[in-house]
Amino acid sequence: MTITIYHNPACGTSRNTLAMIRQSGEEPAIIEYLETPPSRAQLIGLLDAMRMKPRALLREKGTPYEALNLANPELSDDDLITFMLKHPILINRPIVVTPHGTLLCRPSEAVLAILPNPDIGPFTKEDGEVVTSPQRNSIV
Repeated sequence: MTITIYHNPACGTSRNTLAMIRQSGEEPAIIEYLETPPSRAQLIGLLDAMRMKPRALLREKGTPYEALNLANPELSDDDLITFMLKHPILINRPIVVTPHGTLLCRPSEAVLAILPNPDIGPFTKEDGEVVTSPQRNSIV
């Protein structure tokens, strides 16, 4: 089974998501997207799979979002994709791809909805929050 995580190791949510995937018994393919950004076609494919518009995937905090005036409603989806490819830090994370769906996993426990084995038992996130009742949603 192939699971892929678009990961930023400096992000606690991304680290928690990766740990949950591993606790489910899977070892995902890890793409550190800041070092290896997706191609335009890959990013569009991820957006399509998540049924998400580019604006919804933009990350504002800790990015050049304001400096680039990305709140401008006149920017097209194609414009926003171009900015995300030029500045991958603008892509919100983590994005996880599994045979059960593709999802922006914020909060990290959202990943449980698309894992083949969502019953990971008790899990304590880095901030001390305990995830106790994994639930499977129909996100596919």
